[in-house]
Amino acid sequence: MRALAQGVTAVPDRLAGLRPLVGELMDLKRVRTPEQPDGLAAQGFRRAWAALVSGVDPETLALRETALALTGVRLGGIDLEVMSRAGLPHERAVKVLRRGLDAATEPLDPELRERLRTALAGLPGPGLAQPPPSFVERLVRQPRAGPTRANKPRVVLLPAESHADHCYVVAVAAVLVSPLFAADPATPFLAALSHHFFNVVLPDAGDYGDRLLGEDAAPMVARITEEVLATLPGALATRVREARTILPHTDTPEARAFHAADALDRVLEMDAHARAAGFTLRQAMEDLELIHEGPMRAYENAVLAAAGLPY
Repeated sequence: MRALAQGVTAVPDRLAGLRPLVGELMDLKRVRTPEQPDGLAAQGFRRAWAALVSGVDPETLALRETALALTGVRLGGIDLEVMSRAGLPHERAVKVLRRGLDAATEPLDPELRERLRTALAGLPGPGLAQPPPSFVERLVRQPRAGPTRANKPRVVLLPAESHADHCYVVAVAAVLVSPLFAADPATPFLAALSHHFFNVVLPDAGDYGDRLLGEDAAPMVARITEEVLATLPGALATRVREARTILPHTDTPEARAFHAADALDRVLEMDAHARAAGFTLRQAMEDLELIHEGPMRAYENAVLAAAGLPY
C-alpha cells in the first residue's frame, strides 16, 4: 500500500493490474440480446435484487453475481437460460460458464478466483426466483447524466448508461478489488447495489445540478432512500442500511473497496465512450482479426482487396 498524498487513504499498487478487467465490465452495460434488450448489467441488477428479496445470503450472492458477470465478459449473452433453451443440460452449461470465468479471472486474487468458481457450482436453474422489487425498473429506466460542470455544456453520451448499469458494475467491481483492501465483499456489494436509491424518483442532473439543489438535496435524498428501503423485507432492509453506512467515508476496508470501484466505473465509462469514438478499421482488422482464422480467410481477404478495402 502507498499513500498518494498527505491525508489521502492508502491505495493498493496492485489496483493497476485489475483496471483492464474492470474496464471490460463496462461492456455488460451495452451487450444486449433479444431476451435482455436493456443489456446484461441491467439484467444482473434485476437478478441480484430478485435474489436478495427471496432470501439469498448477500455474501453468497456477491460471489455468484461477480462470477456471472465475468462469464458475461467472455461469453456475452450466452448464459445459463440461453443454454438451457438450446437443450444443454444444467451441469454441462455450468461447465461452459466455468470456462468463461476461467478465461476472465487470471488477474484476480487466487483465493477470490477459487471462491468464484465454487459460487458457479451452486448456481440455481434459469429464471428469477421471484420478481425484483418495483424500484428496480425505475433505476433501469433512469439514465445517468454523465460529467457536468458549471458554465460548460452538457456532453450527452449515447447510449446512456442507466443507474442500474452503474450500480451493478460498481457492485461487481467492488468484489473484484475487495481482496486488495482485505475487505468483506458482501458489504461493498450491497452498498453499491443501493447507493442510488434516490434516483428512483430524482432524475440525474449531474454533479453541477446536484450543487444547484443546495441545502434541499440532502432531505430529498434521505426521504426517497427511506421510502425505497421501506419496500424491502425487514431483515434485508436492516442489512442494506448497515452496508450503506460505508458510503460517506473511506475509513474501513469495505468503504475503500466501494469507493475504488465507484471511481473506476465513473472514469472507465468515459474511457469506453472515448475508445468507441476513436475506433478504427485497422484495429478491427489487425488487433481483433475481424477476418478470423478459418478455411474462408484467404478468400475473404481476396474479396476485400478486390473491393478496394485496404486498411
